[in-house]
Amino acid sequence: MGKRLSKIYTRTGDGGETGLGDGSRIRKSAPRIEAIGTVDELNSVIGVVVEELIESDKPDLHDIAGFLRSLQHRVFDLGGELSIPGFNIITADHVSAIEENLDTLNEPLPPLENFILPGGSRLIANCHMARAICRRAERTVIALAETEDVNATALEFLNRLSDYLFVLARSCARITGVDEVLWEKG
Repeated sequence: MGKRLSKIYTRTGDGGETGLGDGSRIRKSAPRIEAIGTVDELNSVIGVVVEELIESDKPDLHDIAGFLRSLQHRVFDLGGELSIPGFNIITADHVSAIEENLDTLNEPLPPLENFILPGGSRLIANCHMARAICRRAERTVIALAETEDVNATALEFLNRLSDYLFVLARSCARITGVDEVLWEKG
């Protein structure tokens, strides 16, 4: 493990630059920092969802919380990967794990016949918030990949994670007995 922070403020970022994990410094407005920040935001909202799953009175949601917590660790790893240009942590095995769990979660759900709006309960809405932030994280990493080398598997990971979070929202509705909020045309 790298250095631990004993002092939170350093004043080294006051001029609009920040340090990367490899010791280099870049502008806080750089696409790499935008990607790192959005991945950090994703990690935070996943933490909210995990805690809501744990606080639920539904054992099935507790089981899901364990897997989602493991994904939260991988999202943290992705942030670390992005902070060290050329360093890869996310692997095809991480993507496969999401796909396997996604298939299991999706299997009992009825087919979609309409668009779904975020809502029905705070938990369901937060799952959709996590999905939306994950899709934004994916877009920021794609933007970074247009100018710098990025682990292509990290993009697959974010894409599958957003799918997982969508199905998680639907599964939470099913498990808790809450009707999904269907989009109404017009």
